[in-house]
Amino acid sequence: MGKPVHSTNKSIKPGKHYPLGASPDGKGTNFALYSQNAEEAFLFMFDDRDSGIPSDVVRMDNRTKNVFHVYVEGIAPGQLYGFKVTGDYIPARGLRFNENKLLIDPYARALSHKFYDKGELLLGYNAVSEGKDLEKDARDNAAIIPKSIVMDDHFEWGGDRQPGIPMEETIIYELHVRGFTRHNSSKVKHPGTYLGIIEKIPYLKSLGVTSLEFLPVHEFCIEDFLVNNGLTNYWGYNTIAFFSPEQTYGTQKSPGCQVAEFKTMVKALHREGLEVILDVVFNHTAEGNELGPTLCFRGIDNPNYYCLEGGASEPLRYYTNYSGCGNSMNLSNPPVIKFVMDCLRYWVEVMHVDGFRFDLASVLGRESGGFFRSAGFFDAVSQDPVLGHIKLIAEPWDMDTNQAGNFPIDWSEWNGRFRDAIRRFAKGDNGQITEAAQRITGSADLYGDDGRTPYNSINFITCHDGFTLYDLVSYNRKHNEKNMENNLDGTDNNLSWNCGIEGDTDDPGVLALRQKQMRNLACLLFLSAGTPMLLAGDEMGRTQDGNNNAYCQDNELTWLNWNLLEKNADLHAFFRKLITFRKRFKVFRRKTFFTGMDNDLDSINDIQWFDLFLGQPDWNNENERKLAFRLDIDDENARGESLFIIYNMDWVKNYYRLPPVEVNRKWRLVIDTSHKPGSEILDTANAEKLPDNEYYIVQPRSTVVLVSLVWQ
Repeated sequence: MGKPVHSTNKSIKPGKHYPLGASPDGKGTNFALYSQNAEEAFLFMFDDRDSGIPSDVVRMDNRTKNVFHVYVEGIAPGQLYGFKVTGDYIPARGLRFNENKLLIDPYARALSHKFYDKGELLLGYNAVSEGKDLEKDARDNAAIIPKSIVMDDHFEWGGDRQPGIPMEETIIYELHVRGFTRHNSSKVKHPGTYLGIIEKIPYLKSLGVTSLEFLPVHEFCIEDFLVNNGLTNYWGYNTIAFFSPEQTYGTQKSPGCQVAEFKTMVKALHREGLEVILDVVFNHTAEGNELGPTLCFRGIDNPNYYCLEGGASEPLRYYTNYSGCGNSMNLSNPPVIKFVMDCLRYWVEVMHVDGFRFDLASVLGRESGGFFRSAGFFDAVSQDPVLGHIKLIAEPWDMDTNQAGNFPIDWSEWNGRFRDAIRRFAKGDNGQITEAAQRITGSADLYGDDGRTPYNSINFITCHDGFTLYDLVSYNRKHNEKNMENNLDGTDNNLSWNCGIEGDTDDPGVLALRQKQMRNLACLLFLSAGTPMLLAGDEMGRTQDGNNNAYCQDNELTWLNWNLLEKNADLHAFFRKLITFRKRFKVFRRKTFFTGMDNDLDSINDIQWFDLFLGQPDWNNENERKLAFRLDIDDENARGESLFIIYNMDWVKNYYRLPPVEVNRKWRLVIDTSHKPGSEILDTANAEKLPDNEYYIVQPRSTVVLVSLVWQ
């Protein structure tokens, strides 16, 4: 193929360099594409998504501030298009322009179809021998690459407002849009879609969560390895079109319908007071390393969009790989910062989302010399008026650095240390009580020295990546054979315990212990200071058969089986009541860190720690597996009540002496996870009277919560 040739009968005008992307105005559409290093840019328009032959080719002759732009009259929403960009192909200098490749618009609001609809690969180099990328790929990809769609932003929002839930009141529910309703048992009209989520709003409300955190919904690619092995990229952490909602999560009734359907979902969730948080993947793109396909950014301006490196003779040939996915976006470059900021503002202003969870977010703060909380991207976010009121959540690590506790004051962070400490403590590892106490009280050691608060800690025990809660108490080892990598993928550091038997069993004792352990872990999550995050399905005992890396499984292994609601009704009820209990007591939603760490009963402490006999715990005892503490509560709901919480993760029962309470009060039992299913948690108003208000026997591997109530 030679250089594209201008060929159109349509009336064209110079147009404008801003905004970037395709902007229809009712009479035509303005197209604008940024590239500092390109020689020429061409707009290709198509009448058929599967056609490699364009209906029109327009040379974008006008260039302002490194932006190619043109206005084409008569082009309306629904038009399919793409770009071809010409320039030098010198990989050693980072230049990879290729006139043979039709490119997705980085600002495309929707794509026409998935990359593999025709069963063909993306025309990359498919991991062939070193040096192949030095040859320009002469294959034309126009017939198979998805086309960008001109979209109109109009939507009848009907007075939609963001719920604006304070971070300290937030309870996050992490879910996969497709997997949440794809299973036949969901019984929704549109399974596996944005619209399917709407039908489950009553369930979400009854559970008590406040904010839905969706795994990536931006249009993503599926890697060649997965396609060749009959697998797919289920999680979606391989983004190519950051402004485009994933089209397979729409009904696919018409090109681009996924945009309106996403908005319809957000509007319905907001109406019921539920927030939408998007998991976004700006650390890398689907174009991979130097052997990957040219789909968008690589062919538009490779040295601007990506972090590049190499040797003396080839200084920019290779891709810096902080992400572990082949490349890293260059967030130290102002044009790339602008791209990401434009994208975030679009999802807030046009799509009405309430926040973002940034995958491998430490990549976003990398500049020359390492990670900086004052990096250009973080500064841009902090000064942006649109992003100033939304939730910003960091996954604070990447391939070779963990920046937990080091993000700017406006950011919350996934607290991986909470996950690990609570898992170790719950399964009875030695020497864990000090670390567990730090995590239960909000992780002041991570967030207390820079003006942040306990709710900046996103507390979680499970998430999409790793074991489900049921698998955490059912497997000692990963079982990832179905991923076709000889069980070598996924972590071996699961910090799990199978309660005596690996995997499925009919042993009633093991099954009962697993149920109790799930309830213990739930208490440790929801009765800790910080913002809790629950993995969808954990509340009903969802399993992935021990697969701790199910990123490639789009099937019943990962879909939520709603029949579990009936099978594990007692577990679901426990979660629902536990969330209600958390909401009743403001002490679990603190804006400040706990200060009282001594055992002086005459002092006024917000937390008091005890051993079995109301003495000070031996924090240095490596064999201690118990924690007990009292919270004195003074808020409008509690009316001066106190809580006494005991976590006995030991394998023997213990007699706990109870702290004294006011003369007109008695301790009452609210939670005891050793009780039979259905009776292990009570409403506070129905708290059980104790036969003895001086001691309580805490059974092995059990959680007990007592509340002091006025004696009657």
